[in-house]
Amino acid sequence: MDFELRRAREKLEKEQKERKERAKARQERERKAREEAMRQREAIEAAQRSRRLDALEAEQKIEQQMSESLLAGKGISFYRVLEAVPYQGVGDKIKLPPSCFTELSDQGAFDKGPLYFRLSAVQQGVSSSVSDGEDNLGITHSGVLEFTADEGAVGLPPEVWNNLFRVDSAATPLVEVRYVWLPKGTYAKLQPDGMGFSDLPNHKAILETSLRQHATLSQNDVLMVSYGELSYKLRVLELKPSSSVSVLETDVEVDIVSPDSASGRVDEHALIPLKLGASESGVVDEGHYIYYKFSIEDDVFERIASEEAVVEVKIEVEETTGGDTDLYVSKHPLIFPTQHQHEWSSHDVGSKSLILSFKHKGLGSGTFSIGVYGFRGTTKFHLSVQVHDNKKPQGQQVAASSSNMEIDTMECKNCKRQIPSRTIALHEAYCSRHNVICEHAGCGIVLRVEDALKHVHCEKCGQALQKVEMEKHMKVFHEPLHCPCGAVLEKQLMVEHQASICPLRLIPCRFCGDMVQAGDSAADIRDRLRGLSEHESVCGSRTAPCDSCGRSVMLKDMDIHHIAVHPKS
Repeated sequence: MDFELRRAREKLEKEQKERKERAKARQERERKAREEAMRQREAIEAAQRSRRLDALEAEQKIEQQMSESLLAGKGISFYRVLEAVPYQGVGDKIKLPPSCFTELSDQGAFDKGPLYFRLSAVQQGVSSSVSDGEDNLGITHSGVLEFTADEGAVGLPPEVWNNLFRVDSAATPLVEVRYVWLPKGTYAKLQPDGMGFSDLPNHKAILETSLRQHATLSQNDVLMVSYGELSYKLRVLELKPSSSVSVLETDVEVDIVSPDSASGRVDEHALIPLKLGASESGVVDEGHYIYYKFSIEDDVFERIASEEAVVEVKIEVEETTGGDTDLYVSKHPLIFPTQHQHEWSSHDVGSKSLILSFKHKGLGSGTFSIGVYGFRGTTKFHLSVQVHDNKKPQGQQVAASSSNMEIDTMECKNCKRQIPSRTIALHEAYCSRHNVICEHAGCGIVLRVEDALKHVHCEKCGQALQKVEMEKHMKVFHEPLHCPCGAVLEKQLMVEHQASICPLRLIPCRFCGDMVQAGDSAADIRDRLRGLSEHESVCGSRTAPCDSCGRSVMLKDMDIHHIAVHPKS
């Protein structure tokens, strides 16, 4: 009996203990659930607070951008993110979609004058405008050319494209386009990227012509300036009164500083100064040019004009190099003579000398350029320009007079020269053994027998040459040359073509003073009758105030205006 009672009591105690443990476990689970629910509720509330703060911050940022845009645009807010598309053009004017025209027009932007835009490169979805305080290479400014781009795209000319994307960018780069107001520029400091720009004649006028194709300038931008087929890069170092300015309808003082010599960059189209009487050494590779410049002062040219002196351009080639050169000379404004364009040339094999005298048309006081062209191999040379006296040898007149006194002469049957009768027999015997006459039509030169074997004539032009010169003569004078305008001519005809009729030839504009491409005939028949080129017809349409009456008159009509309105002045 006691045994059963004890077992029942133990069973009851065990059940009570298990119930207590289950109740305790249930309470623990409920506590943990309450804590987890609280944590989740706190996380949700934190995320909601964060979203509210982000939304508030984004709203404040948008309001700040709107206020900045209104401030930068003088009350006009315009902002787009567009896909950059390149197009072939000059200057800094971009193409925008037609919808941009509508948006700007609705805000009255066209009533405030020329349109200017701040362009920012967008990389990996992050605007470059967030780093305005740094030297940001992805920001520039521009004007607008037209509103004909596809919707969602902006057309960028090469200069703007290079200033925005100076490294390899994405296949479809994006650009932030923001309307801004820019002050008129008063000062600009520019630095050429290499040597040679300052050698251009009237290079500031060339720069002025290039700036006419621009609406803005921004600090650290690279400005492209073209001179014929050559292009020069000028970096914008400093601007006033702001780091970005307008260059439309304003006078800008331009300061051009020397290129950075530490870069070590050598441009082929740079002129090396050469003093009269001094010698310069150089090395030129095949197919390349090295250019030099020298000056003829007024007193030196007076001696040349009076036949007292001549100018000798001499190039001595080191024979050990096995190379050969060509020599081209021109007078400025043709500053880089080539095989296509030059005034005087020499194509002798090896060392050569070019004598310039009063008989050469175009010779005068001023600056001249020498182009040393590598015809074959790598050639070491020594170049010099010297002024030599051109006095007649003493006794020349006496010799002429004494020859006139000789009256008893006979013609040599071999060399056809007049020989005294008393020595004609001895002369003919000697002459027939040692001399021969070139039988080429029009030549008739008397040559020594050993020299006659080397004497040949070009089959195309008939020029007399040495055998060793024939290969070079055929390559230089008779191989067709290709003009950039499309004409294919031999050397002599090519020189005449590029000097007179080539539309790509450089001519000095009578209005801006710049060396420009002649182009085709002027579109206006009156300008064609005046002899104006295509460029001059457009350039001369600019107006300037008359010095006498102050009226605005087109530059090309200024002479007629003075004759018609101010005949006495």
